[in-house]
Amino acid sequence: MSRLRSVPSDPVDRTHLPVDEWRLVESRPGGDLGHLETLFTTANGYLGMRGTPSEGRDVESHGTFLNGFHETWSINHAESAFGFARTGQTMISVPDSSVMKLYVDDEPLLLSIADLPEYERWIDFREGVLHRELIWRTPSGKRVKVATSRMVSFTQRHLALMTLQVTMLDGAAPVAVSSQIINRQDIADDYGKGVDGGPVTEKDDPRRTTDFTHRVLEPQQDWHSERRMLLGYRVATSGMTLAVGADHTIESDVEVEQLVDTSADRGRQVVRADLGEGNTLTVRKAVAYHSSRSVPHRELFDRCRRTLDRVRADGFAPQYQDQRDYLADFWERSDVEVPGRPVEQQATRWCLFQLAQAAARSDQWGIPAKGVTGSGYEGHYFWDTEVYVVPFLTFTEPRWARNALRFRSNLLPKARERARELNQRGALFPWRTINGDEASAYYAAGTAQYHINADVAYAFSQYVDVTGDVDFQHRDGVRVLVETARMWADLGFWRRTADGDASFHINGVTGPDEYTTVVNNNMFTNVMARHNLRRAARAVRELRDADDAAYETLRGDLGLDELELEQWEACADGMFVAKDDSLGIHLQEDRFLEREVWDLSSTPPEAFPLLLNFHPLVIYRFQVLKQADVVLALFLRGSEFTAEEKRADFEYYDPITTGDSSLSAVVQSIMAAEVGHQKAALDYFRDGLFVDLGNLHGNTADGAHIASAGGVWNALVHGFGGMRQDEGHLSFDPRLPADWPELRFPLTVRGSRFRVRVLREEISFTLESGSEIDVTVRGVRVRVTTAGTSVPLVDQGPLLDDSVLASPVGLGDRRADGSIMTSYVPQDPEDPWQYPVATDPDDIIEAG
Repeated sequence: MSRLRSVPSDPVDRTHLPVDEWRLVESRPGGDLGHLETLFTTANGYLGMRGTPSEGRDVESHGTFLNGFHETWSINHAESAFGFARTGQTMISVPDSSVMKLYVDDEPLLLSIADLPEYERWIDFREGVLHRELIWRTPSGKRVKVATSRMVSFTQRHLALMTLQVTMLDGAAPVAVSSQIINRQDIADDYGKGVDGGPVTEKDDPRRTTDFTHRVLEPQQDWHSERRMLLGYRVATSGMTLAVGADHTIESDVEVEQLVDTSADRGRQVVRADLGEGNTLTVRKAVAYHSSRSVPHRELFDRCRRTLDRVRADGFAPQYQDQRDYLADFWERSDVEVPGRPVEQQATRWCLFQLAQAAARSDQWGIPAKGVTGSGYEGHYFWDTEVYVVPFLTFTEPRWARNALRFRSNLLPKARERARELNQRGALFPWRTINGDEASAYYAAGTAQYHINADVAYAFSQYVDVTGDVDFQHRDGVRVLVETARMWADLGFWRRTADGDASFHINGVTGPDEYTTVVNNNMFTNVMARHNLRRAARAVRELRDADDAAYETLRGDLGLDELELEQWEACADGMFVAKDDSLGIHLQEDRFLEREVWDLSSTPPEAFPLLLNFHPLVIYRFQVLKQADVVLALFLRGSEFTAEEKRADFEYYDPITTGDSSLSAVVQSIMAAEVGHQKAALDYFRDGLFVDLGNLHGNTADGAHIASAGGVWNALVHGFGGMRQDEGHLSFDPRLPADWPELRFPLTVRGSRFRVRVLREEISFTLESGSEIDVTVRGVRVRVTTAGTSVPLVDQGPLLDDSVLASPVGLGDRRADGSIMTSYVPQDPEDPWQYPVATDPDDIIEAG
């Protein structure tokens, strides 16, 4: 049984972060600063500003990020080889414009030591603005009310707005506000604080970013006037360019003095006023960020000016209203309602809000694993996007999904280059990247994950099935499908048995489970490749039938021979998927059962995640999973497996899955619900739901887990809602948790939006816009109309005993070669938690 199953129903400190179904609220300052900085990040998919205080301290990790804005560096392998990744890419922190330092009687406001009779910080998910209000009793005993706000605009993706309002509640005092832009990537601020971390020569945790030893942002120009400041930079090695500009508007009922200056790495506007009791000083700050792969900074200056000029002309109020309107539309399309469950409701909405902050305006770029909330994973894009995030976008915000897929199609030329480098036809997408180059220095758990090709193809296929956007399929999708299918047909090979049967095999790959690497016939890879091959052949034929001219252009551009389509279908039909008849399970890879089983129940909590405590070679010798692999295939391609196969596979692999990856719990929840382990399904759902709010993996300070947030939607809709999609047809088989009164969510399919309501005794559908559509509920076809349609439910599916998940299946059984399957933990005599090594085989079997 996965070690994460012990997570409480609510792991959040509610005295600090109280429950509010539409807001994340902080009732007092302090706590884990890095964790809170991530939770209160404001972002739009292009621009992200971590939830650091306006004063600029106390802070664990500053960070303002632009999606795709990165530095490149040479990967120095101790022992290099042909085809190893050569160019690292790291998202860097752009100049920090969030700083608005406050001084009263020349004393700085510093939350960690300030006397604060009242304090609240919050972000309302319907508003998209980070607020903070407090009353500060200064060292001289004067009471000052301080209200701040910060908004990163969804409608104008280059724009951020900030306000600071100071009101003297009693007494009089000189007040100063120092509003700044600071290049923290290369310099420290007044308190010696720059960007936390960045590429270092060595990292203890491969999930964290890397530090540079050279100057990254090379100043190009700084400029200022009475109301505006501009700073321009060029990234040292990547050559990307950046401009940041800020305007200030000051309001007060007393006379105000203003000073402004800029230098290469800092811009500063200082506002001074003598406030009497009841007087107020308000500073409004509009900031624009523009970046480019190569455009000179002077042009970016002009773009900043145009963005700021619009705000100067219109004011702040219309921007706030646009933000509310934008989010109102988002929630209408995306909100998942869990009535009567306020804890789950708040956490669900926080996760969905993170998806908006990661994807809404990521125009022309991908969706990083951490969004733009932190520097974790160096700002890279992974296969997580296509499998965990794009499905949410496809069913709720199709335009955002199209943007994400369009980014992948733009990487196709570099994917072709990478395939050539690895001696393959077609294209091979990088496992992790920003600019399209493979950035994984560890090929066994990186480049070997060829399944990314099939994951991308899956997302393209699902998008066209659900949206009906055949124009996108014919212009972009078909090319991706063709080139990925070519790679599979070339990578695999045919093997014929003595009795004449032939099967298609794929060797030397790594599946989603990074604890089992470079293997033959990884089940997930083969199943997803089979789907990729079939959909590629189908897409080409559909284009041929729909648009002969476009088809001929495709053939000419790609050198496509129609015989290739027959080859792809033959490879798919002959795809080898190994199964062990004695256990009735699909093998994760050919030799998986030859390994001994890692005894997770005897492994202490401090030994997790295994990747930070054991050499990879130790882990690779065992049956132990970082994340769902076979089980993920059962979900994504569920129509290809029987209910009996799904149950057998889940019950075998679940007890040996560590959950060391944040991607795992949500998938385990979905499949646990389907096969009938409904308590486990709810436990796993909570594991995924609170990954960040509860900091369950201990690294939320590095940024939010965006794929896990997408997985929360998947677990709600696919797991508890029981929705499946197969070639555009939707079916439902709900699994509502026993103590949940109902579940409601909207779906958009081929332009029609309808709302699903799951109760214990029925499921209903109501069309809200678009044409009527058909779905099925447990095999019964249902027409979705504006009048609404309800289908009675006899039950919420099977209920199985979770005790079978407590220990691995088959321990003590004989394998086909006569050996006994055993379970233990790798020994380390230096660690006191290790138990004595058993030397007698009978003792080992008994221990197993």
